[in-house]
Amino acid sequence: MVPLGWFAGSIGFVLAAAISLYANALLAKLNEFGGRRHIRYRDLAAHIYGSRKVYSLTWALQYINLFMINTGFIILAGQSLKAIYVLFRDDHIVRLPHFIAMAGLVCAIFAFTIPHLSALRIWLGFSTLFSLIYIVAAFVLSLRDGMNAPARDYSIPGSKASKIFSSIGAAANLLFAFNTGMLPEIQATVKKPVVDNMLKALYFQFTAGVLPMYAVTFMGYWAYGSTTSSYLLNNVTSPIWVKIMANIAAFLQTVIALHIFASPTYEYLDTRYGRSKGSAFSFHNLSFRVFVRGGYLSVNTLVAALLPFLGDFMSLTGAFSTLPLTFILANHMYLVAKKNKLTMSQKSWHWLNVCVFSCMSAAAAIAALRLIVADSKTYHFFADI
Repeated sequence: MVPLGWFAGSIGFVLAAAISLYANALLAKLNEFGGRRHIRYRDLAAHIYGSRKVYSLTWALQYINLFMINTGFIILAGQSLKAIYVLFRDDHIVRLPHFIAMAGLVCAIFAFTIPHLSALRIWLGFSTLFSLIYIVAAFVLSLRDGMNAPARDYSIPGSKASKIFSSIGAAANLLFAFNTGMLPEIQATVKKPVVDNMLKALYFQFTAGVLPMYAVTFMGYWAYGSTTSSYLLNNVTSPIWVKIMANIAAFLQTVIALHIFASPTYEYLDTRYGRSKGSAFSFHNLSFRVFVRGGYLSVNTLVAALLPFLGDFMSLTGAFSTLPLTFILANHMYLVAKKNKLTMSQKSWHWLNVCVFSCMSAAAAIAALRLIVADSKTYHFFADI
């Protein structure tokens, strides 16, 4: 909201949700293309195009997307730990990179003990609980602060050039916030009729499901204006015990969410290289998880500590992977799969989407890289922000 303001930000949220629903609905309608179900995005793309190269390209885009999402989660987890620390000691002895390292270690230990996604079932209930705690606390504390605060400044900060680049990055952030680039994987267990149930889930997600995000975002911006942090709990004031509870909930939720988004990578590595017969906690399987998942998360953690700019990473992820996967590829796959059933106007519409989102992806990538370079000059590597 900060780079866009009330008017553009409000319209942007609604448009981003509508566009995302449309693009994901295209993917859902292709889920049973060719008479069989595709539970991996890369399998669906390879089947439609009939090319192994497309399989590899789609998987590469997904891997980049998931890697950057997980890097963002580790930054967020580190920020939540730091937010708890500064409530008691704001002495900068323990800095954000240290908290990011702690968060990475906890995420790694969690990954070692959860061998596969189905073992996460009980944790999904906790994930929902942690999300609710954060949402309610952030909303109520922001409302309390907003009612007691003087007039806020809602002007868009920065020079004319920085406003343009920040707005482009914010647009990519909006699309990133609504999309994962792994719809077939997330809805792999949906019961028959698959396409109908996937569409029902999407309609719910993009109507009732987005309301909590809207509530927290708009309430936070109303309460703090142009000073609103990318991590809202950095803005809210006392009571301290509520802030501690909300930050702990945010930290635990990011640990679980990271594991969900890392699972496609884990599954690929386990299936191709590591899984052996016997218990998931046999010496071979456990040592493989420690080595491979630990190595993967170590790289994630290093990048997160090196460049701990959460908003910039969201923009970069949206530009390099979310936009190509969810909007460009989805529209083009639909063109290829339904080419004999589409009218000329429908084909033109999908080609327009491909071209518009390709240009937007390029512009967002440039804007995100510029923001990261600018922040790196201001804060330097391993910044304590």
